[in-house]
Amino acid sequence: MSQYGHLLNLPLRHAGKVRELYDADDGRILMVATDNISAYDHVLTTPIPDKGAILTQLSLWWFGQLGDIVDNHVASTDVPETVAGRATLVEALDMVEVECVARGYLTGSGWAEYQESQTVCGVPLPEGLRDGDKLPEPIFTPAIKAPVGEHDINVDYGTIAELHGLDLASELRDLTLTIYARAAEIAAERGIILADTKFEFGRRPDGTLVLADEVLTPDSSRFWDAELWEPGESLPSFDKQYVRDWLAKESGWDKASDAPPPELPEHVVDATRERYLEAYRRLTGAEFPGA
Repeated sequence: MSQYGHLLNLPLRHAGKVRELYDADDGRILMVATDNISAYDHVLTTPIPDKGAILTQLSLWWFGQLGDIVDNHVASTDVPETVAGRATLVEALDMVEVECVARGYLTGSGWAEYQESQTVCGVPLPEGLRDGDKLPEPIFTPAIKAPVGEHDINVDYGTIAELHGLDLASELRDLTLTIYARAAEIAAERGIILADTKFEFGRRPDGTLVLADEVLTPDSSRFWDAELWEPGESLPSFDKQYVRDWLAKESGWDKASDAPPPELPEHVVDATRERYLEAYRRLTGAEFPGA
């Protein structure tokens, strides 16, 4: 169900966990970022104020940093006033159904797999790594989209080659790692570790591969404070891990149950919003408008 449809009077193409897509003029798509936040495959009932605008503006900033590496899907920021700041007009692309994940550090689902097999998505890693350790070199660890409400499925590079052909698989891998390297360098200059991130790509009619959706935001990336980073101990983040931790450790909610997650208390909402704002400030060097 859309949040902005009644304000826009445009055909709804798709309503996801966070973004709503509407058919606009000239075959373009109006992409609107809501203030929804998701965790453990649930969209929480409590929004995070300004979150959609922060994600949109941070993505636009990153697209500007990456323009010499890859084209992006943004056609215009001239959008209806009701969604100004949180929406962009984007190209309609033939999306590649692959979550292109780059990892420079071992954590999350990669850490869980490593403890069982000493690999991540089929990539062998050295012995003795801890949660949060830097990898010898960044790795491409793709995933394929699962049905709504389920986790995306981590797969190895060979699976992507089988599904999409070796040429596209290698193009996705090389572009993902190139973008990650640039972004990690930019983040490091600002005292932030880019532990991992995911990208989505689409093709234009002429076959050009284009960077799409959001990019290098706290929703699609793990950002850590470099000064406080201690592998195996402390991994203070600027992303929604704070919400996940509250749900898992303090809320009393059993994520294995059929019960929906509880509402977020005000202090969790405020602290989460501040993490998104801090990521924006640290990365762009500017205050978020209206913060």
